[in-house]
Amino acid sequence: MTRDKQLLHVDLAHVLEKRRLDQALNVKEFAVLAGISYSAARTWFRQAGFSAFSGVVFWQDFVQWRNARTGLKSAGEGSSRSGERQQTEAKKPALMFTGKAAQILAEA
Repeated sequence: MTRDKQLLHVDLAHVLEKRRLDQALNVKEFAVLAGISYSAARTWFRQAGFSAFSGVVFWQDFVQWRNARTGLKSAGEGSSRSGERQQTEAKKPALMFTGKAAQILAEA
């Protein structure tokens, strides 16, 4: 499995269950699920626009962030997007949340 000492005691089955139930993942759980090192996960959590708050991230929010960063379209997004909408989205502040995180913050 992993040789990262920080991740030795993180149970993959437990993390997969949390993802299936759409529960928030902490940095260590996220690293195990994404297949990256703990230090790489911490770096991602600190990047502007990454959908983490209070030290947790929802997997679906990470997928949306990754798709936006790589230029991929999400499954629910139409194939014809106007350039104006893309420019508007690019100007959004880095603290704007999407997906599950936005829903939770809106309900708070």
